[in-house]
Order: sequence, then structure tokens, then C-alpha cells
Amino acid sequence: MAGRTVTDLATKLRRGLTAAGVALGLAACGPGPSAQPAAPTATSPTAAAPPVDQAWVQLTDRGAEARLITAAASCPDAIVDGKPLVTHPRGAPSADFPVTVCAVLLPKGTTSAQIGGHVLPLPVAAPQRIVIFGDTGCRLKGAAIQNCDNPADWPFATVARLAAGHHPDLVIHVGDYYYRESRCPAKAGCGDSPWGDNWTTWSADFFQPAAPLLAAAPWVIVRGNHEDCSRGGPGWFTLLDNAPTALACPAASAPMALDIGGLTLYVLDSSGTEDSQAPPDLVARFAAQLDILTRRPPAGPAWIITHRPIWGLVPVATVGPIGPFETPINATEQAAAHRRSLAAVQMVVSGHIHHFATFAFAGDRPAQLVAGTGGDIGEPGDTPRVLSDTVSLDGLRAQRFGFDRYGFLVLERAGTDWAGDFYDVRDRPIAHCRLTGRALTCQATPP
Repeated sequence: MAGRTVTDLATKLRRGLTAAGVALGLAACGPGPSAQPAAPTATSPTAAAPPVDQAWVQLTDRGAEARLITAAASCPDAIVDGKPLVTHPRGAPSADFPVTVCAVLLPKGTTSAQIGGHVLPLPVAAPQRIVIFGDTGCRLKGAAIQNCDNPADWPFATVARLAAGHHPDLVIHVGDYYYRESRCPAKAGCGDSPWGDNWTTWSADFFQPAAPLLAAAPWVIVRGNHEDCSRGGPGWFTLLDNAPTALACPAASAPMALDIGGLTLYVLDSSGTEDSQAPPDLVARFAAQLDILTRRPPAGPAWIITHRPIWGLVPVATVGPIGPFETPINATEQAAAHRRSLAAVQMVVSGHIHHFATFAFAGDRPAQLVAGTGGDIGEPGDTPRVLSDTVSLDGLRAQRFGFDRYGFLVLERAGTDWAGDFYDVRDRPIAHCRLTGRALTCQATPP
């Protein structure tokens, strides 16, 4: 997929800035598919073999599916309501992923389930409390390096543990799980970290730190641009994609419509869209994803869940007291959305930009929520200071609220509304938000 991304806009901006103290970067968005090198394979240096027995439940358009990652030669039966239920491998082990992912759909009304000795969290018909966040891996790529061994620098494990303590009924991860794309430089603080698209890396980047939250509730799993086929695509399709059998790159994740108690979640694959341009072929592909809204129209309110925001602002630079300088995204999705009706959609839920932000368009289009706050490096041009102002996006004015902070959002049903708080890595509420129709409003929580 050819085309420029937000990085190109940042480069132009940098060339036009002459004041000292410019901080430039787009750590969240990263370069687009055309700029990515081939993903490293299992030949990359890796740490000691990770634990394998990982189990969880994810929602698919076929129902709630229990999965187990195992090193065993065959898949064990699940025990559902005291009776054995046959599980099936999603694909064969490979050199990069010498594990088997076993899967089975849980019958509706299941009251207890185990697989591989793990007690599984069960879906509820109408989830009352939802945790939302994404962009969780530890960044190892070129000069962008996180200290993966230091929770203060890479806090995903803390975020997952604290979120589990809020006892959610459902977790929505808005994408970007795999970030360790290159070797940890000497004395960088990431020690013997694995890297490359292989099981050891995926275990370190996602499954081990996420374990408490995987055990706490079923998940909605969304593909991010770090899971495209030039980066972590093989790992994505092996481990997390919602298809019943593992696909192979190049491939797209099929759109899904999930009914969670009168609220429809449309899960769309935006991993291959362009932030700064709208190539016709990519617009057509995302428009085809949006077509699920007409094929399976909702009976009530609906949210779109997709990694890249349809509307968002990336803080690409600061110059002393001026800024942040911001650039809008996503040109591909906006062009596709102009051709499709979003009348039934209340809110678009995304990540990709590594901060928390909301955009409300006075009901003229769905509200946009951005929660790329799970652990990866934030935006160099961003600020922990709360921003509350009016901005222009894709031809409409929007009320914007946002800040740069690691953490997670907890939303609870409040009649026909949803309301809740964003919590930081000390489990402190930072902001309170409420969704009423298409009106998404947030305000800072007093210290």
C-alpha cells in the first residue's frame, strides 16, 4: 500500500520551524505500510522461552470464543458446565510460533468454563462496565526505545492489573499489541528483551502483562497498524484475529457486528488506512468495512470500534511556550465515511494516537474517543495539561477534551447513557466522561 502518512506532515512541519527547542515525533502513529521493513522472524535474538499456558475469552460474530495457547501436541477439551467440550487448533505451529492456539465457542448460557486448568471469564448478555484502552506494547525500534524492564517507563502490566481491579464485564483493546521490532541497544534498560514477530516477543509484549485482565473479563480484540502484514501480521493472525482459523498475510480482518445488550459494536480493520492521504483503493477497502452497518443494521445505538481514529489530532511538535502544533488524521477513513451513512452511530472508539482525547460534533456526526493510553511512548508534542477547547476537524467544529497520560477508561451503563472515569497508573480518576446520544462530554476530576 503506497502513500505517505502523518510522518510526512511532521517532516514538513519540522523543516518549517526555526525556533530552538523543537520536540518532534509521531511515536503513536509510526510510518505507514509502505515505509515498513520486513518483520523480523524467530531468528531474532529472544529471551528464555516464555510460559505458554495462556487462556482468555474474546467476542466474535460467531459468539464468545475461548482460546488457549499451548505447547502440547494436541488441544485439550474445555470443561463447560461440568462436561467436556472439544476444542480445535486454529492452525499448525511454525518456526516463529511453535505453539498451538486452541479454540472453542462457548454455548450461550454457559455458567462455568475451564480450559487447560484456567477458569474462564464468561460473557454477560448486557455488560454494565467496560474497560477501554490500547497501544500497549513496549517500543523497541531504531532510536525510539522504552525501558521494558521498568514499570515506570513501560506501565502496561500496571494498567492491566489496575483495570482488572475494577471488575469489568468487558474489555475493549483498540489495537497495537506488538512493538518490539528491533534489538534492544546495549545499556538501554530493556536487557535481554525479545524482538521480532514471534511467540516469545508476543508473550512479553502482550500476554504476560495482560494476564490479570485476560482472566477478569472477555475481550473485544481490534487489529492495529502494528499488526499489519509488514510488522506483526503473522502474530496477529496466529494468535488474536477473530476468524475461526488462522489466516495468512496478506489478509484483512473481517468486520464484525457484536450485540452487547442492545448496543451494537462494529469492529473494523483500519490497519491499512493512510493518515494523511486518501488513496482510492484504500478508501474503497475501508468503505467496504463500513458496509457492515447496512448489511447488519443495529436495532439500537451503535459504536464503531477501530484502531485509527476517523477524526483526531496528532500533536507533532512544540516550540518553547508555543504549541502543540497538531495535524489531523485520518484522511482515508474520512473519505470512506463521507460515502456511507453513520446515522446510527453514537461514537467511534479508537487508539493509535498515544493520549486520551474526545471530540464532540454537536450531534452532526458520531463523537470520537481516543484512548491509546496503555503503555507505549506518548507524543513528543503532547502535554499532561488538560486541553478543553474548540477545534476544526474534517469540515466541522468539535469540542475537544484531552491530555497525555497512561491509564484506562471505565464506562458504565447509566440508563441509556454511558458514564465513567479515566484512571491513571496510580488508579486515580483523572477525568469524568458521559455519553448521551452523540454528545460525549468530559471534565477534569479535581485533585
